[in-house]
Amino acid sequence: MAESITKGCPDPARWTGRTLRLLDQRCLPARETYVDCERWEDVADAIANMVVRGAPAIGVAAAFGLALAARSNTGLAGLALAGERLKLARPTAVNLAWAVDRVLARCGDESSLFDDVLQQALSIQAEDLRANHAMARHATECLQGNVNVYTHCNTGSLATAGFGTALGVVRQLQAEGRLGDVFVGETRPWLQGARLTAWELAMDGIQPTLVVDSAAASIMRAGRIDVVITGADRITADGDVLNKIGTYGLAVLARHHGLRMMVVAPMSTVDMNATSASEIEIEERPSDEITTWAGQRHAPQDIRVFNPVFDATPYALIDWIVTEQGVFQPAMI
Repeated sequence: MAESITKGCPDPARWTGRTLRLLDQRCLPARETYVDCERWEDVADAIANMVVRGAPAIGVAAAFGLALAARSNTGLAGLALAGERLKLARPTAVNLAWAVDRVLARCGDESSLFDDVLQQALSIQAEDLRANHAMARHATECLQGNVNVYTHCNTGSLATAGFGTALGVVRQLQAEGRLGDVFVGETRPWLQGARLTAWELAMDGIQPTLVVDSAAASIMRAGRIDVVITGADRITADGDVLNKIGTYGLAVLARHHGLRMMVVAPMSTVDMNATSASEIEIEERPSDEITTWAGQRHAPQDIRVFNPVFDATPYALIDWIVTEQGVFQPAMI
């Protein structure tokens, strides 16, 4: 029997037999709206435009995007071209390229191309869900007694195949009866913490405390947090972690206040070809994500904007990296 997704959160991505149906995360929590992708180009657009986000989730989506490409009788050459285009949709998260490369490497017979690609996509989805549960169990073994958690961005069902990385640890602590307070940073500028993480936890009957990102230091100083738990979009061979912008600042604050920093991510997030974070392209997004809100501009015209999606946290600031294979110190990666 497959591991469960969550008690209340709907499927973030589902193969219907004809389309890839994605829960449109841009519309949450106001309404549950779905996008049906009929072509691989639709999947690439959905990834680029944040319909689906979270490193493991976009890897799963890309694999199903290749299934849509294979169904259109593109052949191996067309499938490879679709794969390269899908990789460009979000360049920093390594799970995307990992999923595309895995599918392409395991499909060589054009007579059964669609069936082979679809089977790989379904396998990647199922494996990620199993990995989520394994990571949660490994992580909670590091944490003693009742645990007060601060988490950043969204790392739950919506960012994975259905249970979560960092948020999966929160769910596991709840299941063990050891979850104390959960502080959720809003996560500017897309507010994934406020819109998605808080919504997911509420769906599971967990009541979080939502805070502005800049409140993290004050909460730590007040002694209300035991551990900061985040996910990762890429982990380099030396243990540096690329994750949602703001993660580096949280790691610095945690170290100053004597708190532990835990990063939870599947092995598909580890990029052994990158020896340090300085080698990784950091995606930057449009300036209007910062200068406007709900269609209304709130910053001066022509102001310069720097809008990186991710930052790099040096391995020296991280206490544990948790994968489905176990718990590691960064230097062990």
